[in-house]
Amino acid sequence: MTKNSSMQIAILQSDRKSGDLPGDLAIWIFIFAEMLVFGVLFVAYAFSRANDVELFNASQQTLSQTAGALNTLVLISSSYLVVRAVSAIRKGCSTDCARWLSGAFLLGGVFVAIKLVEFYAKFSAGITLSTNTFYMFYLALTFFHFMHVIMGMIILAFVIAKARRGGYSAHDYDGVETGASFWHMVDLLWIILFPLVYVIR
Repeated sequence: MTKNSSMQIAILQSDRKSGDLPGDLAIWIFIFAEMLVFGVLFVAYAFSRANDVELFNASQQTLSQTAGALNTLVLISSSYLVVRAVSAIRKGCSTDCARWLSGAFLLGGVFVAIKLVEFYAKFSAGITLSTNTFYMFYLALTFFHFMHVIMGMIILAFVIAKARRGGYSAHDYDGVETGASFWHMVDLLWIILFPLVYVIR
């Protein structure tokens, strides 16, 4: 990259106001709405737990904290890769951006695989939404989040495909930031969900 090109990229990036949200505004409206829904569910879980601590603690002990912790590490690592992807495209490196996002996509697949094993174990044991209040929240919250991971992977797949075609540049990368913003939301929600459901007693 030439010196003049670097200066042009710096000028283009400086055009963005410091207070602007990254990516498309529509995704942020969706993100705030989804976080509100999860927030209500988290409060409902905490309220229900406070009214039946013994049941929640006993049921919680049947969960695999190892699987939950591993998935936490997986999502945090994937978010790091997404950050690297955004950094790459801001420098005009579309190929590197696609590679970093592909890594995040693969880690998303790892998360999905681990969750499917967890779900299978619970359903095989005859546990359903109607088993008790704890399992109702556990299955509802984790499956709802699971579907957001799937949605995030679909978004990343489209962004990766466009990045590989050279559809983004140092002065046009809103799509990358939009996908990254959604993926970070998925990560943040799990960071809250994991200790709340798997750890706190």
